[in-house]
Parts: sequence; C-alpha cells; structure tokens
Amino acid sequence: MKKELSVKSVVAIGIGAAIFVILGRFASIPTGIPNTNIETVYPFLALFSVIFGPLVGFATGFIGHALKDFITFDNPWWSWILCSGLLGLCFGLIGKKLRVTEGIFTLKEVIFFNISQVIINFLAWSLIAPTLDILIYSEPANKVFLQGIITSISNSLTVGILGTLLLKAYASTRVKKGSLHKE
Repeated sequence: MKKELSVKSVVAIGIGAAIFVILGRFASIPTGIPNTNIETVYPFLALFSVIFGPLVGFATGFIGHALKDFITFDNPWWSWILCSGLLGLCFGLIGKKLRVTEGIFTLKEVIFFNISQVIINFLAWSLIAPTLDILIYSEPANKVFLQGIITSISNSLTVGILGTLLLKAYASTRVKKGSLHKE
C-alpha cells in the first residue's frame, strides 16, 4: 500500500528546511578549521525529527542543508548534505523510542537520546562524510577526517546540550496522557 505524505508533513518539511537554512546561515560559530562550524541547526533538527518523525527529519536535513549550501557557497557539498539528511532520519528513529510528544522526557530517555545522538554524529561526520568527500571530491584524507572529527564533537555537544533542553522544553508543553480528570 502506498502511503503519501500528509499535508502536515509537507508543511513541516518546508518550515523545517527554512529554519535549517536560517540557523545554518546566521547562527553558526566558526571553529578555525576551514568549512567547519559549531552548528545550532542540529539541535533544532533533533527536535523537529523527534516531533515529526524520520521521513520529515530526513527531508528537513537534506533539503535544508542543500538550500543552505546553494545560498552560502553557490555549490552544494552532497556528502555533508546526505549526512544531514541521515542525521534527521536517525533522530526521527530515536524519537520513536521517546515519549516527548506525550509530555514525558525522563532521565533514562535523556541518557538514551544522548548516547544515541553521539553515536550517530560520530558515524555521520567522522566516517561517512569524510569517506564520501574522498570518493566524490578527491579531498585529502587528513583534511576531511579532521573536519569530520571536529564536527562530530561540536555537533554532539550542541545536540547534547541545546537539543536536550529543546526536547525537555517541548515535553513540558505537552499534556501528559491521563493527567486530565473529569470532576
């Protein structure tokens, strides 16, 4: 059976991609390593992916990063664009194990989220992105692996700190299941 994207999902992708571009363009902090920044966009991507799911997460990361690259560099860097999409997809899959949309984000869930996001960040940025940079763009290995390691560390920290705070704040706005009682 073919399942189509809902209007809600399409709107979420559009809004998410636009926010990704804005944060990626104007809320990045240079690290001193060429083309490597401390990004505030990935905590947002984690929140968006947990709320709307893996497909919206992938599309938001992929489209948002592609648009940001076109606007910023006039040239997309497809290896990193793909990794942003994969991050969104994985954050969405992690979200299926969380109860954030039910108003619950326990310490156990915070720990699970953070262990998972660190693993995903390191796989995406320290392994997949540099390997694709070498294969697609013939980039020097020492350069791209350094960029990947710095990106893995900075993204793990920003998602760990800001992402956890965003998820906790979002969960606190949701009404817990069974908390409303008829008098």
